[in-house]
Amino acid sequence: MEFKLLDLIVFITYGLVIIGIGLWVSRGKGKTSEDYFLASKSLPWWAIGASLIAANISAEQFIGMSGSGFALGLAIASYEWMAALTLIIVGKFFLPIFIEKKLYTIPEFIEVRYSKNLKTILAVFWICLFIFVNLTSVLYLGATALDTIIGDGDGSIFMASIIGLALFAAAYSLYGGLSAVAWTDVVQVVLLVAGGLITTIIALGHVSDDGNIFSGMVKVYNEVPEKFSMILDKGEIITPNGKDAWWDLPGLAVLVGGMWVANLYYWGFNQYIIQRTLAAKSLKESQKGIVLAGFLKLLIPLITVIPGIIAFVMNTDAGGNIVTGVTDASFFGGNGQVINDNAAPWLIKEFVPTGLKGLVLAALAAAIVSSLASMLNSTATIFTMDIYKPFFHKEGGSEQRLVNVGRMTAAVSLVIAIIIAPQLKNLGQVFQYIQEYTGVVSPGILAVFMLGLFWRKTTNKAAIWGVLISIPIALYFKVGPNGWIDSPFFITWPFMHQMMATWILTMLIMIGISYAETGGKIQEKSIKLTKGLFKTGRVFNIGSIIIIIILALLYALFW
Repeated sequence: MEFKLLDLIVFITYGLVIIGIGLWVSRGKGKTSEDYFLASKSLPWWAIGASLIAANISAEQFIGMSGSGFALGLAIASYEWMAALTLIIVGKFFLPIFIEKKLYTIPEFIEVRYSKNLKTILAVFWICLFIFVNLTSVLYLGATALDTIIGDGDGSIFMASIIGLALFAAAYSLYGGLSAVAWTDVVQVVLLVAGGLITTIIALGHVSDDGNIFSGMVKVYNEVPEKFSMILDKGEIITPNGKDAWWDLPGLAVLVGGMWVANLYYWGFNQYIIQRTLAAKSLKESQKGIVLAGFLKLLIPLITVIPGIIAFVMNTDAGGNIVTGVTDASFFGGNGQVINDNAAPWLIKEFVPTGLKGLVLAALAAAIVSSLASMLNSTATIFTMDIYKPFFHKEGGSEQRLVNVGRMTAAVSLVIAIIIAPQLKNLGQVFQYIQEYTGVVSPGILAVFMLGLFWRKTTNKAAIWGVLISIPIALYFKVGPNGWIDSPFFITWPFMHQMMATWILTMLIMIGISYAETGGKIQEKSIKLTKGLFKTGRVFNIGSIIIIIILALLYALFW
């Protein structure tokens, strides 16, 4: 099924509606930095919850997670389901402190708790991370998907897709700031969930013998029951390319191990995620938005992981093998490797009918563009508020200048990302590139934040050493076992175990340095925690309990 005129009309209509909403909600705003960077601190809970998910779900979920579903099965859904529990922890224990300190940015907390120098170092790091990793990878994956679905997958519209997605995100986010980003996200998240469900439903109808989606789900489960295992043992699932899936998702580590490092860092201390919670009308409003996002995270695997498993069933022989003549040719790379990430684009291209295909493509674009817009706004916020304002914005400088600097920063960041994104073709697995790059630095940063929040004796020197020393520790685990260094001191561990070990060792070193420096004295800049600070409302408490019960049932069912 090719991309027809009706699909194009649906897609263009979606684009015009989003740009129109973005420009309309930001009319008359943007006069102050609070208007532009924190949406005038006026966001209601439902906008916060929707915006959190829209910022989070991008091409790496729609494409990368479906590909992981194709290769690994439902176990990859732990990234989504454990995120729901992580969100509850963030809402309960992190947000009250951030909002009480009236923060604009996450690096600003580092200055409040530690020092201006460390804040500047981390601000520069996050700007580089957003531009060179996040923005570029989202543009690359999004353009690759569009090239597969609309084009022939030969790269003919790849560069045009990169530029088109970038201009789409810039069209409303550069002018309107966080207001435009958050309010358009409300529409975007409805569209991306609806588009994802359409793909899943149509795929289940095609895989079943009678066209019934429920019998289709039963058939998928009966044919590949191993793909519905959540806690993997060694050798339980071997991917189409011959890798033991345990190395990506090592058993109980998804519940009590290294996944917590990735999730706490991402959901608690990631500027483009946490920024919309800082823009809430109140703490309780922000916490209710967190609960909504938690419920949506429980739903996401249905639209990202299940389609990958369905595509696997439809492209394997009776023995569950990927073979020429049964498997679609698009799943084979030039070097004979199986292209797992082609699962979602293949389903959309082959089975979604004209008209709906335009809607599903709009959903994919919504996921990509909403993430791009969020990253652009957060990059601009950190540069403007943490670098430009303290060093270059003299007393008496206008608020409008800060807004203009933010817009210019976002524009420059986008141009750099457009130039670099095509180069990611040479990396092979882009999703792995994202995880491994952030996984080297996230344990150290998480250690700095966790001890800064909850251990009053942590010193500034310990925090600086923690950030610096965590990287060689992470590299110790990463490169040594892979043959770079032949030594009995190196143990081959899965990536999640490496992150957990790096985090624990970094915190122990920071504790040791703090005691050596001050003898265990409480620091003047430490956070004074009170019992009332973590008191939460009824809606948050009830919602959190329901999410925890659902999670327990899901893991009990698919253990």
